[in-house]
Amino acid sequence: MQCYLPACTLTFFILIGCLNPVIGQTHSDGKRYTDINYGGDTNVYHRMDVHVPDDGKELHPVIIVVYGSAFFGNNLKATGFETLGQSLLNAGYAVVAVNHRSSRDGLFPAQIHDLKGAIRYLRANANKYHLDPTFIGITGYSSGGHLSSMAGTTGNQESYVLDGLTIDLEGSIGGNTGYSSTVDAVVDWFGPTDFLVMDSCGSEMVHDAPDSPESQLVGGAIQDNRSRCQMANPATYVDKTDPPFLILHGDKDPLVPWCESEILYQALLKENVPAEFIKIKGGGHGPGVIIPEHLQRMVEFFDAQLQKQ
Repeated sequence: MQCYLPACTLTFFILIGCLNPVIGQTHSDGKRYTDINYGGDTNVYHRMDVHVPDDGKELHPVIIVVYGSAFFGNNLKATGFETLGQSLLNAGYAVVAVNHRSSRDGLFPAQIHDLKGAIRYLRANANKYHLDPTFIGITGYSSGGHLSSMAGTTGNQESYVLDGLTIDLEGSIGGNTGYSSTVDAVVDWFGPTDFLVMDSCGSEMVHDAPDSPESQLVGGAIQDNRSRCQMANPATYVDKTDPPFLILHGDKDPLVPWCESEILYQALLKENVPAEFIKIKGGGHGPGVIIPEHLQRMVEFFDAQLQKQ
C-alpha cells in the first residue's frame, strides 16, 4: 500500500478521536486559559491552552502536549489535549496544549523554535497560570513525538553545524530569552527519528517521495537532503545531559515503523540517558497504543521523574 497525506492524516485522526482515552478519577476541568499567544503576535500557530487541575494546590508541575499531524497542522491543540492531556490533568498536572507552525508555514527548524518559545513563555509567566516551573515535561504522538524528542535532546544546544550548514536550535520566538527552554522528562509516542531509513524499515507509506511529510518538512525529497534530515533527527543531538525518556511504539505501525524508536532508544542508552522503550505487540499508528493502560504508564513515568526532582 502506498499512502500519502492528507488521507493518512485524516484516517489517523478519525482513529485517535474514537479512542477517547480517559483514566483515573476525573477532576472538573479546573481553570482553563485558552488561546494564549506565546509568540507575541496574532498567529494561530503561536497559541496555547493551559489547563490547571481543580485540586486546591497553588502551583502545579507542567506537561506540554504536542499533537501529531504529519507536520501539516498548525491549530490542533484541542486534539492533542483530548488524546493525551486529559489523563495528565486527572493526575494533577497542569497541561499545556500547544500549537506550532506547520511545514507549510515554515520549514524545520521553525517547529522546534516554536516549542522552545512556548517553554520559555511558560517559565516567564509561571505564577500567572499557577505553574511550577521547576518541572516541565513534554509528550507528543507521531510528528508531535518527534518534536517532543527534539525538545528533549537539544535542550543544551543552541546551534549545530554539519556539512557547511548551520542550524539554529533555539530561535527567539516570543522573546523571554533569559529563561531556559529545557524540559525535565519526555514521553515519545511513535515519533519518527531518522527520516532516511523509514522506507527501508518497512513503512507502508513512501517517505522518500518528494511530497511526503518529511520531505515537506525539510524542503525537498529527503534522500536529496540528507544533511538536513540528520539535523532533524533527535538522535543526532543525544548527550548525557538529556532528560529521561519513555518511548512507546506499536510493532505493526504502518506509517512510522517501530525501528524509528529503536534508533532513538539506542542513542540514549549509548550516552547513559535513562530511557525505556515499550514496543507494543500488534499496535498500530495510535490504535492499540494510545489506550488507558499505556496512558497510565505515561502518568507513572512523569510521576517518577517528578519525585526524583
